[in-house]
Amino acid sequence: MTKPVCVVAGVGPGNGAAFARRFASEGYALALLARTTELSGKLAESLPDARAYPCDVADANSVARAFDAIHRDLGEVEVLVYNAGSGVWGSVEEATAADFEAAWRVNTLGGFLASKQVIPAMKRAGRGSIVFVGATASRKAGARSAAFSSAKGAQRSLAESMARALWPAGIHVALIVVDGVVDLPRTRERMPGKPDSFFIKPDDVAEIGFRLTQQRPSAWSFEVEARPYGETW
Repeated sequence: MTKPVCVVAGVGPGNGAAFARRFASEGYALALLARTTELSGKLAESLPDARAYPCDVADANSVARAFDAIHRDLGEVEVLVYNAGSGVWGSVEEATAADFEAAWRVNTLGGFLASKQVIPAMKRAGRGSIVFVGATASRKAGARSAAFSSAKGAQRSLAESMARALWPAGIHVALIVVDGVVDLPRTRERMPGKPDSFFIKPDDVAEIGFRLTQQRPSAWSFEVEARPYGETW
């Protein structure tokens, strides 16, 4: 029997890799998208029926080439996890126009382009899931997140518009708002005094994403928050 196909766009060592492992454990064939295949290629080798594809989500031609290859190699996509994210820290005076545009291209335009590649087949099938991985900055902009918060806010609005348009067609669009610091070696190094309760575990974010794709249509969630239990909020 042909395996269902899950695309993870934005595969790094944290949430992206965790999503790949979680969906692989449920019998999905995996397409792993990243700008280079250095990390995603090694991850694909460790998982059954997984392939890595180079893809710059900010470039429409690159996205089209990647999804053409996915359709040819694996078939139609049943789940898209859009985990690509990028931004620089700086106030409105510090951020450049290039910073602002680059953040929007990766966080929002890329999600738009990738979604348009999978929606037609999902509509024909009458089912499918698109999960965006967002951030608290989409709701609460910090003084030094002029570019990043604007991009994540736009991403959230895109996801909400898509949910309203596509739910009636059987396509579940959802957003995970990651509110906290993801547990990675580099974040541990930057914050050596923080306890385990301060960090968000990538495997636990991936679990939320998988469970969203398993919800029944009579009680779909759009926005789900993920924050560590030890955080004051």
